[in-house]
Amino acid sequence: MADALSFLEEDLTCLICCDVFTDPVTLKCSHSLCEKCLQRFWMTRDVPQCPVCRKECSQDEPTKSLAFRALCETFKKRKPSAVSRDVCPEHEEKFKLFCFVDQQPICVVCYTSKKHEDHKCSPVDEATGILKEDLKTQTDRLKVTLGNLKKAHESCVKQVELSKECTSKDENQIKEDFEKLHQFLRDEEEKQIRSLHKETKLQDEKLQARMKELSAQISDLSERMAAVWQDIEAENITFLQNYSNTLIRLQHPSVANTIPELQEYQHYPIQTVIFTTWVKMQNIVEQPPVTLDPDTASSKLQVSQDCTSVQYVENKIVLDNPERMYVGVLATQGFSSGVHCWDVEVKNNSHWTLGVVAETVNRKKYYKLYPKKHFWCFHYMNATYKQGNDPVSHINSNERPNIIRLHLDFDEGELRFIDPFRNRILCTYTGGFPEKVFPYFCTEDTVSPLNIFISNKQIL
Repeated sequence: MADALSFLEEDLTCLICCDVFTDPVTLKCSHSLCEKCLQRFWMTRDVPQCPVCRKECSQDEPTKSLAFRALCETFKKRKPSAVSRDVCPEHEEKFKLFCFVDQQPICVVCYTSKKHEDHKCSPVDEATGILKEDLKTQTDRLKVTLGNLKKAHESCVKQVELSKECTSKDENQIKEDFEKLHQFLRDEEEKQIRSLHKETKLQDEKLQARMKELSAQISDLSERMAAVWQDIEAENITFLQNYSNTLIRLQHPSVANTIPELQEYQHYPIQTVIFTTWVKMQNIVEQPPVTLDPDTASSKLQVSQDCTSVQYVENKIVLDNPERMYVGVLATQGFSSGVHCWDVEVKNNSHWTLGVVAETVNRKKYYKLYPKKHFWCFHYMNATYKQGNDPVSHINSNERPNIIRLHLDFDEGELRFIDPFRNRILCTYTGGFPEKVFPYFCTEDTVSPLNIFISNKQIL
């Protein structure tokens, strides 16, 4: 039935408006069109034509057919409306069930077909209630997730704000601390320049006094020599009469010294001044460059209350946490750029390890401490120094350093271990660091701890 109506509709459709004819007219060429559609088409043409075959027509040519018009009107009335959304398009039965497997509404005929055999189905109202409850449950979960996401976003926003605030404070602190150093250097510069001018002034005053004395001697001697020449130029009798006085002038000259030797200029001890200034400048530093993190200390290491010293202990109560090292302890500060330096007193400690460790190493595992495992360390044990696992032979046992200075240049990928008192490099690692590193400390000496110092405490 539906197919028959579909074919009939094609025959009753206007080729201009593509709808069932309204007030149809027929041309002599037998083509039919809506009257108004034809009139509008002719208004766009100089000569009336058939819109279908383009054959010329006359103005009085279109003819109306009452029977044809009645047929079109009847078809419009009997034409089925669009299929309702609550009716099965296949069986034209109302949807009364919902298939949970195919997740779509079905009619009773669909339910009895093989297509939905063994499928779980429920009445529409019941299925709607179940699915809505399920959606509400999922929505509630999403609300929780959404809330967590919002909290995480708010936390990130706060973290960004806190980071900006802390960065601003750190920047101001850097400027303040460096201004102290700049001011100290300016004051020391002025002081040393005043000292230089003072010493130079004393030397100049001595030279001026000597020059004045020499000028007086030169003047006196010149006058005596002029008088002698006058006596020489005098008449013979006069010359002979004054000869005794002339001898007196020559025998008692006022010149006390011969020409003095030119003294070499004594340069101001600039290098001594620079070194002394550097030593004095360290008095400005009030805090150690790094501090120990007690939460990372292994079960055999005890960190001091001020977090600047670590000692080996036999028994220690510890709570396990992800940050704790299996062996050793880390500093609170980590470095991923720049140049950093810290001093450690090893003194009488007979078993120690110093260096840096990558941030992501497995802290619950024991490693051989060498760069492939992301440990860059320098050891002293059994009266032997080692770089990683390799002995260091160039260090004399009689020159055992009390202080080890670690100099980290992250950007250049270099770590140096230095004896600051003898100003010599004990050990060097090069080749770079793949990630952020933390200063590392370890000892197995039960008597002597490892101490982190401010540099001026060791040198002054």
